Amino acid sequence: MDLRRLDDLTERTPPLAIVIPLALVVVITVADTVSPREVFLSPLLVVAPALTASFAGPWRTALIALFAVGGQLLVADVTGESGTQPRVWQLVALVVLSILLVFFSYVREGRSRQLSRVRLVAETAQRVLLRPPPEQVGPLRIAWRYLAAEDDAQMGGDLFAVTRRRPDLTRVMIGDVRGKGLPAIGEASAVLGAFRETARYCDTLPGLVAALEERVIRDMEEVAESREDPGEHFITALLLELPDSGGPVRVASCGHPPPLVIGADGRIGTPECTAPVPPLGTGLLPMAGVHADELPYGDGDTLLLYTDGLIEARSRQGVFYPLAERVAAFPPALSPEDLLDHLRDDLLHHTGGRLADDAALLAITRTGPADTPAGGPAL
Repeated sequence: MDLRRLDDLTERTPPLAIVIPLALVVVITVADTVSPREVFLSPLLVVAPALTASFAGPWRTALIALFAVGGQLLVADVTGESGTQPRVWQLVALVVLSILLVFFSYVREGRSRQLSRVRLVAETAQRVLLRPPPEQVGPLRIAWRYLAAEDDAQMGGDLFAVTRRRPDLTRVMIGDVRGKGLPAIGEASAVLGAFRETARYCDTLPGLVAALEERVIRDMEEVAESREDPGEHFITALLLELPDSGGPVRVASCGHPPPLVIGADGRIGTPECTAPVPPLGTGLLPMAGVHADELPYGDGDTLLLYTDGLIEARSRQGVFYPLAERVAAFPPALSPEDLLDHLRDDLLHHTGGRLADDAALLAITRTGPADTPAGGPAL
């Protein structure tokens, strides 16, 4: 992340943009001096500072306003009407409006700077909590996207994490916290911390789910906002175990949608978890334990993990997003990054450009032995 000064985060004005209001002042001034006396064009000079205030700061707005006032005075002097009542009132009106426009520009720039601070904090929180995985982990190529429903928001209650159990095994979690806003972010932070800690020492995937359930129930008592959000607090989650040596991937579902499997040959698999357990934090984990399914996952295959904000996205006609059908229509053999780019664009086209809920996406492709770098980053 670029940790620039907050004062530099506001949108910068393109150098050529200031030429347009200057040109307007010149054109209107010249036109008014050569037009008949019964035609008054100088009141249009206020357009120049008004246009400047829409994209520039107060200093540039004030500068253009001074040029406009100068143009007004020049027209009055050239036409010999500097002392007439119409020209005086035109000048007064231009000065008053220019002062108001400079004040408006000052307020707008302050709010823009405040929004930049909010964006910086949101970006920092997202990177600290979600901790985006590296592009390559062992034989796995990974890409991610977080699609926020709210404008200028960076993250909410959707979450994902990737970590290494040992040098030859990767564990992945994707989940969705019930609720929205700051309480959901606090609960997501607790779940992610519990996963990163327990995923490294639990021997089996069912054991990891049981350990997470215990940790989440305990942590929710501390972070859940029961007063502001008195409803139930739980997290749907999908946990996966991917061995570097190949073979099937093990999947355990805690009330979360299963992954989509995109084969190296382009075929789309829509597996179902045979024995999903209730979401984490409900205290309803079955006494018999957790069942982990095995899904075929060979070289070149891609796992697409997602939260329900994707499959529950509706078109303007109320139609849910048909994930498997749409992915099957994508170009074949896409990289994880390209796959998620296509998916994001297609989803926004389906919904008309707006999402009703956040959506987190992970694409994980198993590369062949020749594509696997030696070693791998520690997570």
